[in-house]
Amino acid sequence: MAVTNGVNGNGHEQTNTVLITGAGGWLGGILAGELLSDPLTPNVRLILCDIVEPKAPKGAKHVVTRKADLCDPKEIDALFNTEFGVPDTIYCFHGIMSRGSEDNFDLGMRVNIDSIRAMLQASRSARPPSGEPIKFVFTSSLAVYGGPLPEVVTVDTIATPEGAYGMGKLSAELLVNEYTRRGFIDGRILRLPTIVVRPGVPSAATSAFISGIIREPLHGVEAICPVGNGFDSPELQLAAWVASPETTIKNFVIAKHIPSSKFLAHTRVVYLPGFTTTVKQELEALEEVAGKDALKLIKFQDDPINRRIVGSWPARFDNSYPCGLGFVADEGGMVPIVRRFKEAVEAGLA
Repeated sequence: MAVTNGVNGNGHEQTNTVLITGAGGWLGGILAGELLSDPLTPNVRLILCDIVEPKAPKGAKHVVTRKADLCDPKEIDALFNTEFGVPDTIYCFHGIMSRGSEDNFDLGMRVNIDSIRAMLQASRSARPPSGEPIKFVFTSSLAVYGGPLPEVVTVDTIATPEGAYGMGKLSAELLVNEYTRRGFIDGRILRLPTIVVRPGVPSAATSAFISGIIREPLHGVEAICPVGNGFDSPELQLAAWVASPETTIKNFVIAKHIPSSKFLAHTRVVYLPGFTTTVKQELEALEEVAGKDALKLIKFQDDPINRRIVGSWPARFDNSYPCGLGFVADEGGMVPIVRRFKEAVEAGLA
């Protein structure tokens, strides 16, 4: 029997069925757990899928997990025909990360563009019990930006990517916007800051070192910094727009609940709030929290390609628009983020 949560404004039954693609990744897994405690998503039913079958979050009473290759439209269609029926909300998290897209262009095209279009087509063809278009939350990236940029990026800044990953994300953004304009879906496009500190093993993202130079030393192992050749290198002034995992997850949940009328009329793109830090400031925060011994675990191997790609991304944004929508930002810079991660490591949670 379907779990329902009242009646919406159209007189249809309202359910809270959420599909998360890329749910085997750490962000998707954390989001699944967070939705279980979201008071605005009661009795949530989760459909979790990834290229490797995801784990169900602890305490989940209504959850379906699927191993799926989302480059296959048949496997996408199956996600809309589980025992929970058509999802009300989709978090589209799957993709090939930045350096992976650059190194394997064809795979990046298939996953980051073709599979997103197939997901959108499936969403267009389906309708949840509410009768409303599916909310389609798509995670994009700052890699959509490039070329000459203003000192501070605003909602009016044009995206001109300088890499395969950014190109793929921008192409998918255009599709999500068009499907939204036509009423096929209710899109929400989130351009994510670089998330720091990511737990687990390093990803294929070009920006993975931004977490690695904090995560590895706090675990007592060496970390490679691909920027500069030492602590006095001018390259360490490379800046990045970042946010903590905790704040990012909060914003994912918030994105689900923002009324469609609050977004700009011509676009559903929102860059999530963050703050600016440099590689040097990261290392200074590491030293403040963990001492000089932690810094001794940083090994420098300058990578010009990596530095070029990360350096093409903007590092300063005007938070006014996203915060006006209800999204939240970190406070206090890098030190509290590093301190929280250190505490998580000591507690065996990271």
